[in-house]
Amino acid sequence: MSYPPSPLLTARALDLVRQGLMRAGAPAVLPARLLVVDPERQLAVWLEDGKAAGAWPVSTARAGIGGKEGSFRTPPGWHRVSAWIGEDAAPGTVFASREPTGETWGGEALEDDLILTRILTLEGLEEGVNRGPGCDSLQRYIYLHGTNHESLLGRPASHGCVRFSNADVCELFGRLRQGDFVFVAAPDAPSIPDPKGGGRFHYAGVGGSGMSALAQFQAMTGGKASGSDRAFDRGERATLRAQFERLGIEILPQDGSGLGPDCAALVVSTAVENQVADVVAARALGIPVIHRSEMLAHFVAAYRTIAVTGTSGKSTVTAMIFAILSGAGRDPSVITGGDLPELSAQGLPGNAWAGRSDLLVVEADESDGSLVRYTPALGVILNLQRDHKEMAEVAAIFATLRARAREALVVGDAENLDQLAGGALRFGFGPRAQIRGEDVELGPDSSRFRVEDTHFELSVPGTHNVANALAAIAACRVIGVALEDMAGPLANFSGIGRRFQSVGKAQGVEVIDDFAHNAEKITAAIRTAKLRAGRVLAIYQPHGYGPTRFLRRDFVATFSRELGPDDRLFMLEVFFVGGTATRDFSSADIVAEISALGANAEFAPSREWLVRRIAQEARPGDLVLVMGARDPSLSELARAMLARIEAPQGVAATTEAGAAPAQPSLAGLPKQFPA
Repeated sequence: MSYPPSPLLTARALDLVRQGLMRAGAPAVLPARLLVVDPERQLAVWLEDGKAAGAWPVSTARAGIGGKEGSFRTPPGWHRVSAWIGEDAAPGTVFASREPTGETWGGEALEDDLILTRILTLEGLEEGVNRGPGCDSLQRYIYLHGTNHESLLGRPASHGCVRFSNADVCELFGRLRQGDFVFVAAPDAPSIPDPKGGGRFHYAGVGGSGMSALAQFQAMTGGKASGSDRAFDRGERATLRAQFERLGIEILPQDGSGLGPDCAALVVSTAVENQVADVVAARALGIPVIHRSEMLAHFVAAYRTIAVTGTSGKSTVTAMIFAILSGAGRDPSVITGGDLPELSAQGLPGNAWAGRSDLLVVEADESDGSLVRYTPALGVILNLQRDHKEMAEVAAIFATLRARAREALVVGDAENLDQLAGGALRFGFGPRAQIRGEDVELGPDSSRFRVEDTHFELSVPGTHNVANALAAIAACRVIGVALEDMAGPLANFSGIGRRFQSVGKAQGVEVIDDFAHNAEKITAAIRTAKLRAGRVLAIYQPHGYGPTRFLRRDFVATFSRELGPDDRLFMLEVFFVGGTATRDFSSADIVAEISALGANAEFAPSREWLVRRIAQEARPGDLVLVMGARDPSLSELARAMLARIEAPQGVAATTEAGAAPAQPSLAGLPKQFPA
């Protein structure tokens, strides 16, 4: 039952050990001989000189990880092998109190939890954790041993020990020596109430893309969900509210009244501050407050999950993977931040779906560091750029995700991802990529490329979308989808909401709505726009004073570099939804810096002014590119610009001009979400 050693097993184990070396009682340096027990994956990896030399499925405690006597948990942290017991015993020998009973297990089904074949006792090295009164691993009789419950290996099932198959414990017995180190990693995922257990989960800020997807998914999978949002309290976003209510998600005022006795938990995002009335009420009533990432981590662990992360392209790659798996008949689920047109066409918000298989595709956001909680089957790391955090900090977050991926890893071929790519399947355009895009042709509305002997065509433009498709292809290949079965679904992929989404054309001018909000995404959007227009009228609304302050120099450099002599930039004031942020600068200050470098940039004092200005400035052949994140009303702004361009005297635009383009449905997608 052992697994062959691999660079990926080595990388995962070493990531865990490096974190473990910061624990009290840890050795000063990485031990040359070390057994790493990983409860997240139910796997033990034997390291020799920093490389995996063996790996076996295990069962740690059903009750979880913990050192307290009587807890029936597996103690975490650093141990040494104390003694061998049963060196000459026959396989299947039954032990009790560390002594052979004279009985032998012959493979028959038994409910009793037997200690079989070999025993390795463990001496804890961390005072108060696995050593000392009330928590001593040696005194608790915590062993590595064989088991009669071999069919349960690979899942938590023991009463505290670490179980192996009888053949594997014999192999392990021959490798370990007295004094060798054993490290039991401690998972940090918190426990939460069962989302299907009957209690209602209340989502504060449910209108946000990440929060809304979780509430929908809980409702779609049989749970009870409600929510509140400032926008709903102001009478805004009536369509989204109606979509929630059709799913059975009750919308309540954000005044604390939604935290009643039937409420099992309050779910919040990083944007929801402690002063919000819902949070105050939950704490007063003793209702658990759960972070959005903890809720997503629960779903990730419950499914065979593909988690997509990176500083650019997450939503698009998530949607592409979902499209391929759906088109290939795999019936996946999805939780993401972007709106999928094939879901929106069914009257859903578009960013969540509950399929009938065990496959779940999620967008894993690195912006608040919360993706370190996730334990996906497959991790996908797209790229590493400067966005919400410095790149070194984000790289450390990605390294933790790599360590927690249970089955495999997919990584881009950029040089700054090399440190994360040990044992991974790499994608990209260079010679190091195993999934490599070749014969790339970029058109104004589409792209073509080849992977091995399979030709692909995309109806979305830009080099960045070819890279996104390569990532999705790599992930689906790991899942077992053949290349030839991916071409059709990708050809039908029509993009997602606000990712270079055409609002329409009027008077020879096209208006594009795009989510771009960091340097790389803005660069990709402008370069793609230049493939289909002679001149770009770029509009950007920064979001949040903290993120804008962090990226200010990047914005100045990007716009001054990417905009040509005939292009124009109009920047709106920083989008601010309230809170305690320091508002000590204006977008006008950023515009002044961009203008000083020679770009044609103007500050837009209001949206009304901007709509009039664009209508005056636009001429046939131009492309109006509306960019910005977090503010759903930017799409309304883009539609208003199109209407004003078509009817510059204020005459209402026709329905056809203002409508979103028709989107093809995804083959194989159920017409209704599961009950």
